Amino acid sequence: MIIENSARSSNKKLLGFDVKSLTANYHAINVLKGIFAVLPLTLALPVDALQVKVTPTNPKLGDTLSVQINLDNPENRTNLTVASGKNTYPAFEVAPNQYRAFVPTTPLEKAGTRTLRVTGEGQVQNLAVNVLNRKFPVQRITLPPGKAGVDATEYELKRVAAFKALQTPQKYWNGVFLKPNAGRMSTNYGVRRYYNGTFAKDYYHRGLDYAGAAGSPVIAPAAGRVALVGRVSQGFRVHGNVVGIDHGQGVTSIFMHLSRINVKEGDFVKAGQLIGAVGSTGAATGPHLHWGLYVNGQSVDPTPWRTKVVN
Repeated sequence: MIIENSARSSNKKLLGFDVKSLTANYHAINVLKGIFAVLPLTLALPVDALQVKVTPTNPKLGDTLSVQINLDNPENRTNLTVASGKNTYPAFEVAPNQYRAFVPTTPLEKAGTRTLRVTGEGQVQNLAVNVLNRKFPVQRITLPPGKAGVDATEYELKRVAAFKALQTPQKYWNGVFLKPNAGRMSTNYGVRRYYNGTFAKDYYHRGLDYAGAAGSPVIAPAAGRVALVGRVSQGFRVHGNVVGIDHGQGVTSIFMHLSRINVKEGDFVKAGQLIGAVGSTGAATGPHLHWGLYVNGQSVDPTPWRTKVVN
């Protein structure tokens, strides 16, 4: 009996475990197997450190797309960019761990879905944004003798192009943009034109025209640094007497056809500050102010910037 009991006892043991403990361990192993079966999948998932929001929610051609990026890990702030098609736009810090890039849209582009590629260090996100169509009116302009066919000088083109390409890291503006002249708006943004009977291919009106009286004041719509002052005497044949304000972070304003300039390059101006007066210098049919708003080198509609805060 003792031998038999010993045999049965030995049968109940396996590698140092009796049957009862083996059963318990078997269940524990199954639980662990379940955990480790899920764990590799969980570890394989990328940590979503880029939280992206695009405004406005229903953009249309001519709008500025504001791409806001929130970072869980501030180390990912290096080389934050937003790409649309072949163009890449920088993201600037607007708050702790919060960055923003502007993507301009223009009347020359096609409406529809476009992909925004947001890239941070080690993270990439693709967002589909639907840009709605918008119809722009057609206008026929007759320039008087001496104004028709006027070409910009090489110096004029280089100065203006360099100004529009500015991407100063600082943000100078705050709040909505002001109306730069008290006159009525005579020409809206995006108008297509015939000049003296000939359609201007790939042209659209890159700004807003205000039919202010000659000599009426022109004010800065928002704070910024004066980065361009040009005069007819220097070769600004198309723009006329012109002032350009750098509002920072790729946003610039240009004011054309002025009769008088009250600022100089390097001046810092506040919103509402006098910068010049309405005139008809350059390629202008009469006294008016042309205000162009540029975002990362492209002309956008200034109206949304006047009606709501764009941060």
